Amino acid sequence: MDQQPTPRVSVARGDAVPRTLARIGLSRIAGQARSDLNAQLRTFGDVVLWERLRSQHPGIDPEQDIEAAARVGARPICPGDVDWPAGLDALDRISGVGNSDVGAPLVLWARGEAALGDIAPRAVAVVGCRAATDYGTRQAEEIGLGLAERGWTIVSGAAFGIDAAAHRGALAGTGPTIAVLAGGVDVPYPAAHADLLDEIAANGLVLSETPPGSPPYRRRFLTRNRIIAALGSGTVLVEAGLRSGALNTVRHARRLGRTVMAVPGPVTSAMSAGCHRLLRDHREETVLVTSAGDVCEEIGGIGELEDRSTGPVLARDGLSDLVLELLDVMPARSAVGVAELAGRVGCPPGTVLALLGPLTVEGLVEVTRAGYRLTALGRSSSSQSRRRQSAASPTQGKLTGL
Repeated sequence: MDQQPTPRVSVARGDAVPRTLARIGLSRIAGQARSDLNAQLRTFGDVVLWERLRSQHPGIDPEQDIEAAARVGARPICPGDVDWPAGLDALDRISGVGNSDVGAPLVLWARGEAALGDIAPRAVAVVGCRAATDYGTRQAEEIGLGLAERGWTIVSGAAFGIDAAAHRGALAGTGPTIAVLAGGVDVPYPAAHADLLDEIAANGLVLSETPPGSPPYRRRFLTRNRIIAALGSGTVLVEAGLRSGALNTVRHARRLGRTVMAVPGPVTSAMSAGCHRLLRDHREETVLVTSAGDVCEEIGGIGELEDRSTGPVLARDGLSDLVLELLDVMPARSAVGVAELAGRVGCPPGTVLALLGPLTVEGLVEVTRAGYRLTALGRSSSSQSRRRQSAASPTQGKLTGL
């Protein structure tokens, strides 16, 4: 994409609007009671609810969270803000009182130079297992690279394996990428990916719904997966075992009505078993993809179609039925004359002679003292060395038109 993301600045103490402060405060106290909090939000609204609850939590200071985020170049984004992705609102529509789903984030913390509102509209989630094989890593990198080159934003979780490969592919394609963390944006996880997360922030965004300083508890990985699925127009599962956490992201994508895609792997690979099970058990909802072009066809706009490979160009491709019949009745070792060939195909000798000229020029037929016979090329079903020559041959039109 030619459009460059608009840099964003951090929010300073005292600059935050009451609604932002309220949502930051509520996110601190939500915890496991999020479903109850959702019901109160619908009743009172965020500002009023925070005013009702803040006295019960004197240790929570939203301004301190804003300052902590600012120290690492991060800022809060709330529903209603210009950068808030509309796709996240769908999480509230599939969540209800008493439902295990927690709905849309109360607030997102964003670290990075890009504007979420600029890069989220064309986003696709690419997820998979941590214990990825070389095959899976290569596929994730290629898909991330190809999608980035086509103007798509890659969303993933910055974990080892497929996540990191997808991010690196996007970065190699000089495209934006979004890492959604289970802990605070100022808590690199895994720690070994601290440099990768810095690079992601420099070219895209590092996001989290948990306040700065929050550790990445186990349950938070499952809840953050819904954000990855909701940010993407579709989700691509590259490699996953039967119990892979990446399947949780796929389940969220399916419930959101987003396109689910899976990359097949070797049938003997345990790391692709989850992809294969998804393709078999949910065949009506899951699309098999093998490249970035395939992904674009599924979630892109009108005209984003991938060129279809038809395999190698064959020596006899595009020839008319009569020419093919003539080649079929022509010997490969002995030779025959024009009159005998004409009798074999049931055509006048003049017609056969007119066909033999172009066939000789093409190298499919050769002339001997005893008559005509097939060449090695004429006997062969394909010729790798003549792909381009056959496609652009000046005599090919004469052969196909007769």
